[in-house]
Amino acid sequence: MFFNSIAFAIFLPIVFFLYWFVFNKNKSTQNALLIVASYYFYSCWDWRFLFLLVFSTFLDYYTGIQIEKGKSEKSRKFWFWLSILVNLGFLGVFKYYNFFASSFSELLNSAGLKASPILLNVILPVGISFYTFHGLSYVIDIYYKRIKAEYNFVDYSLFVSYFPLLVAGPIERATHLLPQVKVKREFDFEKAKEGVYQIIWGLVKKVVIADTCATYANAIFDHYPIMNSFSLIMGAIYFAFQIYGDFSGYSDIALGVSKLFGLDLLRNFNYPYFSRDIAEFWRRWHISLSSWFRDYLYIPLGGSKGGLWMKVRNTFIIFVVSGFWHGANWTYIAWGFINAVYFLPLLLSDKNRNNMDSIVLKWNFDSAKVILSILYTFLLTCVAWVFFRSKTITDAVLYLKRIFTNRDFGFQYLENDRYNYELLIFIVLFALVEWNNRNRVEPLSGKRSLLRVSFAIFAILAFGVFSDYKEFIYFQF
Repeated sequence: MFFNSIAFAIFLPIVFFLYWFVFNKNKSTQNALLIVASYYFYSCWDWRFLFLLVFSTFLDYYTGIQIEKGKSEKSRKFWFWLSILVNLGFLGVFKYYNFFASSFSELLNSAGLKASPILLNVILPVGISFYTFHGLSYVIDIYYKRIKAEYNFVDYSLFVSYFPLLVAGPIERATHLLPQVKVKREFDFEKAKEGVYQIIWGLVKKVVIADTCATYANAIFDHYPIMNSFSLIMGAIYFAFQIYGDFSGYSDIALGVSKLFGLDLLRNFNYPYFSRDIAEFWRRWHISLSSWFRDYLYIPLGGSKGGLWMKVRNTFIIFVVSGFWHGANWTYIAWGFINAVYFLPLLLSDKNRNNMDSIVLKWNFDSAKVILSILYTFLLTCVAWVFFRSKTITDAVLYLKRIFTNRDFGFQYLENDRYNYELLIFIVLFALVEWNNRNRVEPLSGKRSLLRVSFAIFAILAFGVFSDYKEFIYFQF
């Protein structure tokens, strides 16, 4: 069930009505309804993997309690590592086993040893990377005594399986979401209105920007050997806006839907393409994942407190692991490695926390430097996205190489049903709207909100893609 589907358009109002008008007596009935709705939502993808979600939920619920009750450090460590290893084991089998088996087989074959890997014919359960990280952070926080274990199974189950964030985040923390699900929610019209605005803007990002860009990004990347330099450059830009519109659009819809039920989720995007350097980009892009790796991997490894070698080591670990989290392919690892290379000069020169303030432009030389730094950061990001989007590292290298060797910058027609270079107008308008509202959560609220919402709905109906590329990119992760 997609957020941009007719099925969800029917599902959401039904759950909303039942939540506020039938099951509104106390928080227990509200939570029970949301769990049933969440399990139904998840089972629409593949009901067979529902058992995995339930098992993972019970595992972390039970081990969390045992860790807290443990009378000895040995007992606490046993339950802690049981949860960690089982969770990572499921993730490893479903997501990474075939990758490691194939890579090891290729390594043996390159050494002259014949090997045929035994591969598993399984599909990746939707959302496994996200709900696994929910449970891991919960158990880790209990082990280090940052939080108390949750003894109410219904409340904990909702924290893990809450349908707006279940399949593609944001990656929530128990310290943020659990306190909200433990109290009865009262309907807040203003919050609900904010949620509707955020849902509408998320749909604009998804069906107008992301899915239209996907039409041409896919055509260019799939046929890059015959594309000219200009088309290849546009392909990288199209994909940059595709993945941003797709993932941030999903996050906006998730946050908006959650506000309808009186629950606030963590913000996941903060206009990342307006970043002035790569460090700022990673403070604005997929914020819940970046902060998760910072708190549960980077800081435990020593963070930036050690010597030069430790800083470099930890930086590369965090980015490479982040790349690998996205998928079992060397292209994702290369993408993470490239971002580490981008980040390293800022870290070594102690400039990685320079741009912490909001952007204010004036008619002066400093503002010109800010604009150039934003464009340069976007350029670096687009180069990295080529590796993220390509099927192999070889394809990515050849794609970038052809940009410089072809040297044909003429307009190359792409045989698609929809608009081609007119899409550039959409991208420019979209960027201008976001720029003018970069200090707000979404651009539809405020003065003349009715007019803004009307334009957004018109754009969705007139220019949205509803059949070609429905699925959100991050569902595969």
